[in-house]
Amino acid sequence: MSHLDCIPSTPGKLKPDKALRFHSSYPSKLTLYSFVFVIFLVLLLVLSPSSSPTPRRHLSTGISSTPSLPDKLRKSAHPLSLSGRIVLVTGAAGFVGTHVSLALKSRGDGVVGLDNFNHYYDPKLKRARQKLLEKAGVFVVEGDINDKRALQPLFDAIQFTHVMHLAAQAGVRYAMQNPGSYVHSNIAGFVNLLEICKSANPQPAIVWASSSSVYGLNSKVPFSEKDRTDRPASLYAATKKAGEEIAHTYNHIYGLSITGLRFFTVYGPWGRPDMAYFFFTRDMLKGKTITIFEAPDKGSVARDFTYIDDIVKGCLGALDTAKKSTGSGGKKNGAAQFRIYNLGNTAPVPVSRLVSILEKILKVKAKKKVLPLPRNGDVEFTHANISLAAKELGYKPTTDLEAGLKKFVQWYLKYSNSKKKNSAAW
Repeated sequence: MSHLDCIPSTPGKLKPDKALRFHSSYPSKLTLYSFVFVIFLVLLLVLSPSSSPTPRRHLSTGISSTPSLPDKLRKSAHPLSLSGRIVLVTGAAGFVGTHVSLALKSRGDGVVGLDNFNHYYDPKLKRARQKLLEKAGVFVVEGDINDKRALQPLFDAIQFTHVMHLAAQAGVRYAMQNPGSYVHSNIAGFVNLLEICKSANPQPAIVWASSSSVYGLNSKVPFSEKDRTDRPASLYAATKKAGEEIAHTYNHIYGLSITGLRFFTVYGPWGRPDMAYFFFTRDMLKGKTITIFEAPDKGSVARDFTYIDDIVKGCLGALDTAKKSTGSGGKKNGAAQFRIYNLGNTAPVPVSRLVSILEKILKVKAKKKVLPLPRNGDVEFTHANISLAAKELGYKPTTDLEAGLKKFVQWYLKYSNSKKKNSAAW
């Protein structure tokens, strides 16, 4: 039985004497159902092809017009290890997706990537990651998870044992500019993928990226998987929470084995340019002023920064302990595994401390501007309780922030210099 089988999918407040029982007087179910209903209403209203940052591409066209594509797919998907695992990694050209794909391939798993290479941030970085994957023997199909015509031929061609679903519209603040893209990717895209998976025979086991953002306005620290997650502070968080409820539904109805991972502020080489550690480094080297936000009590905003290698270990641990789905062809044949885990570093660091570490590594004094934390969906702090992941996945983060930032800066300087050389060559 899953550790979540005995608790509601959206926990309420815990009774102090019974850790897994909740106040029946709190209208959590009503809140949950209303929340999911509203999300689907938004989906119906705003979902359209224009919601996606880039046009969708069809894998079916690629298969019929590119004779070499099936061979590349088969070679990439062929497992070399005795496990026989064949993993589809969505969002493979993304930050976490690239690192997970490389780790899976290096240990002998068959790996096929899927990515739509959207323009949320510079697609040149994603293309550079794609080249890195190609050198390692990982083929990345260019396609959109919302497009059934892209996904179905892929599942028809390859019998995936697992799906590592990392594709998503990321970022808290961008939701205020383009809310439809979050519903389009994080809800509609996820549902489309689950529809394909539940109809597969046999069904793959699914590991997917949720987010620490689901804890929202929760003030109890450290954040535990048993804590309330029904008060999101951003649309991004709301779509990730909706994804957890949708995952539970497909697990319950169709027998899909599903594991959700709540990532806490992932950083490291090949990271996302919209993350503070990344653009702080870039702007400090250029002599630009960086903005640091402070909490209402004048305290520093803090994050549970988690190095990418530690996150990858957690992802592989979740995949390796995932049980098989119990359904086939859309029919459930028995209860299936459903799990949720925090993956963090369990050591929150103030953003002001992050800047101090970067000053030391870069040997540059930052020009700082301190402002109140805006009402854009950001929360004051995050702090992961990782005891469950440690117990059941063997998860144990080992990289502190200073060591991780040194590795990031080394990569960043090398990458930025290569970009300058390439620009000069043109």
